Amino acid sequence: MAVTGVRGVGLRVAEAACRLANVSASEMIGNLPEATVDGLEVVLNDLPQRLPVWMLNRPREIVGGETRHVIGGDLETARRDDMNLMKMIRSYKGVRHERGQKVRGQRTRSNGRTGMAAGVLKKTAKEAAAAKEGAAAPAAAAAAPAAPAAAPEKKGA
Repeated sequence: MAVTGVRGVGLRVAEAACRLANVSASEMIGNLPEATVDGLEVVLNDLPQRLPVWMLNRPREIVGGETRHVIGGDLETARRDDMNLMKMIRSYKGVRHERGQKVRGQRTRSNGRTGMAAGVLKKTAKEAAAAKEGAAAPAAAAAAPAAPAAAPEKKGA
């Protein structure tokens, strides 16, 4: 199970790698000697030559046509490069990725609604917001300097 913690290695590939490295699949990785762990790492790096093509995560590269199994940080880089290629050639999937919409044919009428206000504001919330704005206006007027008082009118004549 610990081998599945590596990005690009699932249960099936992990079990195949353990068989190829002659390691018990039920053994805890902390109990294995360092040489066995290094052997397992070598097997993981050499997967395209040892496993059938249908088990690999990149059976035919778009650019070079080679067969690879990408693990670790290279997997995220390859995925990002694939998305950028789809965006550059303006494929349908690339356009959907650019717009942040569903890519694999899911419905969007009622699901996947992001970036919008969630729900309706309640009446009390609206009143509280209005009262807050109303309280801010007199406070601003009080902070302004007062105008000089007008001269008193003279009586008599």
